[in-house]
Amino acid sequence: MTNSQAGRDLDTSRPHSARMYDYYLGGKDHFEVDKQAAEAVAGAYPGIFVCARENRAFMHRATRILAQEYGIRQWLDVGTGIPTEPNLHQVAQSVVPEARVVYADNDPLVLKYAERLMRSTPQGRTTYIEADVNDPESLLTAVAASEVLDFDRPVALSLNALMHFITDAQDPYGIVGRLLDALPTGSALALSHCTPDFDPATWDKVTAIYTDAGTPVQFRAQKDVARFFAGLDLIDPGVSVGHRWRPAAHGSDGAEPTDAQVSLWTGVGIKR
Repeated sequence: MTNSQAGRDLDTSRPHSARMYDYYLGGKDHFEVDKQAAEAVAGAYPGIFVCARENRAFMHRATRILAQEYGIRQWLDVGTGIPTEPNLHQVAQSVVPEARVVYADNDPLVLKYAERLMRSTPQGRTTYIEADVNDPESLLTAVAASEVLDFDRPVALSLNALMHFITDAQDPYGIVGRLLDALPTGSALALSHCTPDFDPATWDKVTAIYTDAGTPVQFRAQKDVARFFAGLDLIDPGVSVGHRWRPAAHGSDGAEPTDAQVSLWTGVGIKR
């Protein structure tokens, strides 16, 4: 599929989760229908803008720490979404210029912007593949065919704000387990996941907004997010609220968001 074909295939009659996320981050790659749905979410949960920012910040910190402290040089980022700079490969390659990154998504919207994901350092490599996380076997086959990652060396599997779009009926734990099974010892899982733990009534409203827009979601409690890391060695501080995972300084005024504003469980685990 070419970029022009992807553009023609885009459905702008209904809100889209990736374009709504772009709106939360203050981007420009969304339409009025996405803005309206995103503002409906914000009406129920004003913290959504904080949640989105903290999700990106966690991805940046986790990527740097895996590169600096755990020697990771390869990443598989699934559920890429609309590129927002700095992208994962830019963060990784700022630490290790030879880093290799494969982005995977099954959305024609992402394909439209995929060229932004190809701007690698000369020493490293980046590519984008069209694949669906609900079919991990085909996804892994496509990754292997790209010849960017070496599955004999550790790979960080990055699943940022993805798995709450995979309901229990779609076997989320089986999917993550299969992807991790393909990776060698020393590989990592970096995952973020929205949660209703701090304000269940609000997140019931958010669930209804997404579901009514045609995007089923399942936001999970901490214990259920922790299940994704079964068999892995969680690095400190374990499964934590996004802004509390290896935090950087928060603004010059020292302001820090509340757990309810963030409502995001995050964690990084290493495969034994």
